[in-house]
Amino acid sequence: MKKYSPTKFQLKVWAYLKTIPKGKVKTYKQVAIAIKSPKSARAVANACAKNPYAPKIPCHRVIRSDGGLGGYSGRGGSKQKLRLLRSEKVPI
Repeated sequence: MKKYSPTKFQLKVWAYLKTIPKGKVKTYKQVAIAIKSPKSARAVANACAKNPYAPKIPCHRVIRSDGGLGGYSGRGGSKQKLRLLRSEKVPI
């Protein structure tokens, strides 16, 4: 079996995710702008989806611009994302 190795872009996204404080959320677009790739919101979402370290790398703190949850790559999917955000007192 081939070992997965993340792209530079994924590593950049994951590094930024670690800076989002507990109890706060960002949109995929806000993350894209923060990592200086303002047109790459969809790529940010894909990088979050590939995150093998959830919730240690907190991709659950990234939501859609319309306020929707978006997906969650960790165990339990979107229901778990909602639980994690509620446990951090995010008003969702």
